[in-house]
Amino acid sequence: MKTDDFDYPLPDELIAQEPAEPRDSCRLLVLNREDGSLEHRHFTDIVDYLDPGDLLVANKTRVMPARLVGHKRQTGGVSETLLLKRREDLDPMGHVWECLVNPGKRLKPGAVIEYRTGGAHAPMSAPVVLTGEILDFLDDNRGGRLVRYTPAEGLSLDEAMHKAGHVPLPPYITKYEGDSEKYQTVYAMHEEHSAAAPTAGLHFTPQLIDRIRQMGVGWATVELEVGIDTFRLVTEDDPTKHVMHTERYHVPQSVVDAVHATKEAGHRVIAVGTTSVRSLESAFDPDAPAWSTPVVARRFEDAPDSARTLGKGDIVERRDATTNLYLMPGSTYHVVDALITNFHVPRSTLMMLVSALATREQIMAAYSEAIRQRYRFLSFGDAMLIQ
Repeated sequence: MKTDDFDYPLPDELIAQEPAEPRDSCRLLVLNREDGSLEHRHFTDIVDYLDPGDLLVANKTRVMPARLVGHKRQTGGVSETLLLKRREDLDPMGHVWECLVNPGKRLKPGAVIEYRTGGAHAPMSAPVVLTGEILDFLDDNRGGRLVRYTPAEGLSLDEAMHKAGHVPLPPYITKYEGDSEKYQTVYAMHEEHSAAAPTAGLHFTPQLIDRIRQMGVGWATVELEVGIDTFRLVTEDDPTKHVMHTERYHVPQSVVDAVHATKEAGHRVIAVGTTSVRSLESAFDPDAPAWSTPVVARRFEDAPDSARTLGKGDIVERRDATTNLYLMPGSTYHVVDALITNFHVPRSTLMMLVSALATREQIMAAYSEAIRQRYRFLSFGDAMLIQ
């Protein structure tokens, strides 16, 4: 297996630059794993692929105003920072962060960045609300830095970040000037913890969620704080050499109970997005006592063992846990039976994750067909159901 196996030519014009309006009007490509067949639908048709008793599990994380544009104190040059993760292990007050800084090559430890009221468009005379000092290198090739932030007097750090910051859009979205709330899911929690949105969930509207629930389909939420690996491609020729950074996640007991009830009734657990997959599969403990009644999701009696929920282990509650789970072909899915997702960046860990649920050949054939049919790709793009 090589990283090139997960590469494909993505035309620039197919990278979606704005969200669908309404959210659930986007297209939906359905991949049936049993025979590799494809169906072309719209996202509102997702209800045709759900049965009473199935369980949808979504990531309720909310994107923080993690994009900061400031000026280097020493030179006055513009510097853009993307906040990724608080390092409370280094500072209990939460003032030290892992960041991506651009341009990063000239920002060495000791360099200071000042962020002003109004963010990117503020004049230099605007008050400084936040100061960041570079502490150390993390990933020099991508501008990874460890930064300590100091808010202006009278402000908490969160208040200063909200004054100076913006919700970050991925770097490949260059033309969107609309409402940043469109880059949040409608069910996102109030607290802000992520550097990027769990984009498969962007397609849901409150009305669609209500309709799904009225069908007797369960709806549950986990939380995974999306971090640096959302922005990192696999650069090694051998994908097994790639190192995943850790991300914080939470799987409450209510979700564990819902998964148990769903499986015991012979129905499916359907993850909304790859971050929900990583949360659920990270919460699987191979050493926990097995479920009392091993079952197989109803539609997969003849599926290979990798698609079955059999044998040892169980999903368990996780609170304030961390994961660096890396799923690729050959990995076993213990909890998730089906996945709602977007179309992902070539050579990314997410391409490998979806290829572990289906097969690499099925995924590459589906992507080729999506390109031929002019689907919209990446964060604001169309959706895919792998079932």
